Amino acid sequence: MSFSKLTACSLAALCACTTFSTAFADVADSGLHAALSQTKPILDLRLRYEGVDQDGFADNADALTYRLRAGLQTGEFLGTSFLVEFDHIGDIVDDFNSTTNGKTMYPVVPDPEATELNRLQLTNKSFPDTAITLGRQRVILDDSRFVGNVGWRQNEQTFDGLRVQNDSIGKLKLDFTYLNQVNRIFGDESAMGRWEGDVWLANASYPTPFGSLTGFGYLLDIDDAGGTMSSETYGVRLAGARELGEGKLSYAASYANQKDYGSSPFDYSADYYLIEGDYSFGAVSLGAGYEVLGGDDQRGFQTPLATLHKFQGWADKFLVTPVGGVEDIYAKAGYKVGDVGPLSGVSIAAIYHDFSADEGGSDYGSELDLSASGTWDKVKLTLKFADYQSDGFASDTQKIWLQLDFAL
Repeated sequence: MSFSKLTACSLAALCACTTFSTAFADVADSGLHAALSQTKPILDLRLRYEGVDQDGFADNADALTYRLRAGLQTGEFLGTSFLVEFDHIGDIVDDFNSTTNGKTMYPVVPDPEATELNRLQLTNKSFPDTAITLGRQRVILDDSRFVGNVGWRQNEQTFDGLRVQNDSIGKLKLDFTYLNQVNRIFGDESAMGRWEGDVWLANASYPTPFGSLTGFGYLLDIDDAGGTMSSETYGVRLAGARELGEGKLSYAASYANQKDYGSSPFDYSADYYLIEGDYSFGAVSLGAGYEVLGGDDQRGFQTPLATLHKFQGWADKFLVTPVGGVEDIYAKAGYKVGDVGPLSGVSIAAIYHDFSADEGGSDYGSELDLSASGTWDKVKLTLKFADYQSDGFASDTQKIWLQLDFAL
C-alpha cells in the first residue's frame, strides 16, 4: 500500500465521524473545539556549517546550510490527534557535494536542498494502554542502532506506515510497526531518496532488576538498491544503570543475528555484539565499549535504517559495513563545565575509536571525535570535530561542525 493510500484511509476514517447521531453532535462539537484549542505549533530552526578535508579531493567541502521545520499538532478528538510538519532545507555556501547538486569535485555533505512533507500522522489512543499511529512518522527504537530518524542530518529520516504500541500486559511494553516506505535523508530529488518495500518491526521490553531487557525482530524486504538492504535480524538487548560508590554506572549489552531475507541477492549470516559501560561521578563521565558488526563471505552485518552517524565515529566511514565486518573498540570521556559567560549547561566530550576487520583482523584505522555544547537563551550551540586516520580502509578525513538550534 502506497503512502497516498494510507493517507486516503486515514482521511476516510476521520470523515466517518460525521455519521454520528444528532444527539451526540453537541458533545462532538465541544470535543473538536477543545482539540483545536489545544493545538500546538511546531517550529524548529537550525543553521550549520560543515567543513570536510578528505584525502583524494583537491578541494575541501564548505557547507553552510539551514533547516526550517514548521507544523502543528492538535489535541485529542475522539481519542485521536493529528500532526503535520514540513521541512525546508537550503544552502548559503554550497561548495560541497550534496549528492544531488552534481558538485562531485568536493567531498560529500549529504544535506541537499529540499522542501517536503516530513510528517503527516494520525494517532489514536481510544484503546486502553494503546497508541496507534498511521501515516508518515518518526520511529526510534532503543538506542537507534537498528531503527532511527538520523536526526543529525538536516533532512531527517521518517517512515510511512502503521505503528501499534501497547503496555497493557503488566510492565511489558510491545511495539509493532509495518512500513511500506522509508523517506531517507537525500530528499525527493535523489534516486536513493525513497525506499519502498515491506518492513516489519517488532520490539518488546520488560524491566528486570538488572535493567530493561528487550527482544526484537526486524524484517526488511526493500525493493530498491537491488534488494541489497533486505535482511532479517533477531536479537536481544539489556540496558540499565545503578548507583555505584559516589557515582552512577550505566551499561548495555546486545547480541543479534542477521540473515538474508526477501529480495536479498545474498546468502549470508552475520552476528552483532555490543558491550558498553559508562561511569559518571560529579561532573565527570568515563566510558568504554566494544561493538562488532560481523562479516561473512558475501555480506557484512548491515543496519540501513539506523541513525548511523551516532555510531562508529562521526566521520561516517562505516555507513555500509564492509564484507569483513567492523570491530570497534572505543573509549570516551566527558565533563560538565557548567555556566561559561552567557552560555549555560556547557559540556565537553571526547571519543577515541580503533577500527579493524571482524574477519581476518586487518586494521582499518582510528578516529578521534571531540565535541562541546552549551545553551544561550533558547539557542543551543554545538561544536564537533572528527579526525579519521586510515590504516588501509577509506581515506584520511577531518570534519568540523558548528551548529545553532532553536525550537519552540
